Amino acid sequence: MEPQPAATTSPRRRQPVEPVLMETSEVAAMLSMSTSWVYREASKLGLKGYKLGRGRNAKVLYKRAEVFTWLEQQKIH
Repeated sequence: MEPQPAATTSPRRRQPVEPVLMETSEVAAMLSMSTSWVYREASKLGLKGYKLGRGRNAKVLYKRAEVFTWLEQQKIH
């Protein structure tokens, strides 16, 4: 029995990783609200932002799980 050449064996493929954090614009789009609304209301709603970087251009990110948990709590029925 001959060994198979390295080119014919398939390398392990990595499973795609779901992102843990969402950008403010993603949260706004998901909620059909503006980004300014998210910045203004998030802390009032109990959504904690995580600021990455310094100054005006720092990104504020939110945990995806917390956003979905908050959204589930908003059900009317």
